[in-house]
Amino acid sequence: MDAHPGARPRPAHSHKVELRLAELLDPDGAVGDRGVDRLVEVVGDAVHTAEEKGCEEVLPFATSAIRDAPDADAVLARVRAETGVTLQVLTGEEEARLTFLAARRWFGWSAGTLLLLDIGGGSLEIAYGMDEEPDAAVSLPLGAGRLTAGWLPGDPPDPADVKALRRHVRARIARTVGEFARLGRPDHVVATSKTFKQLARIAGAAGSGEGLQVQRVLSRTSLETWVPKLAAMTTEQRRGLPGVSEGRAAQLLAGALVAEAAMDLFAVDELEICPWALREGVILRRLDHLPG
Repeated sequence: MDAHPGARPRPAHSHKVELRLAELLDPDGAVGDRGVDRLVEVVGDAVHTAEEKGCEEVLPFATSAIRDAPDADAVLARVRAETGVTLQVLTGEEEARLTFLAARRWFGWSAGTLLLLDIGGGSLEIAYGMDEEPDAAVSLPLGAGRLTAGWLPGDPPDPADVKALRRHVRARIARTVGEFARLGRPDHVVATSKTFKQLARIAGAAGSGEGLQVQRVLSRTSLETWVPKLAAMTTEQRRGLPGVSEGRAAQLLAGALVAEAAMDLFAVDELEICPWALREGVILRRLDHLPG
């Protein structure tokens, strides 16, 4: 990013690799040798790219797959030893708060009170508030990659597995609804992450080629129509849907089940997709702490 305090961060170069670490975890949640090998490779490539592009500062961070792993300390030590990078492991609440900051800066104060939903590979973040710091923020282990690996082994998935996952997701989200309900109805509901962007795209929202400024929305009615369609599709068939990347097609159904449950339990009829998410929140927070 080309960024300095008081200015909007502008992308200078993008280097993306779909690591999908949540899908590589062992049954007990450990990253394991295969996952660490892949992580070291990806981090090393990212550092090399940053150096080639003349980055002055790198902000390396890790989220739920690492923070929840029983072998997290060993994983971090190996990454540091082999790449020279010390990953900052964000807590779930930090992840939710930083993503909320990004959404607040994107939509501005005129958006009023925000309810934020973010579905990652390992966790679901929910945050609510009227300022830049949310009044409530939680992280639940309901990421699309994690749930796909643990609950949906079939391709296409077994209807009984889909039903069981739906029950599990709704039960976990339902426990948090009361904490947010007491704060009142939000003025605006927003969502970030690839999962929500892809769900909005297959439901008819504008493609990425039309720019960041185009409004993109996702209605609960459209989502409820698409969930059974996704459940009946193979991964290969989902790859053929508009806006669905090859690497994320397998986990789209799990993400859709989480999105559907969250919108239903929080009584959200429609939400707006926010182009900025955790990455931008980390950058914005860093800029806020630089001298003017």
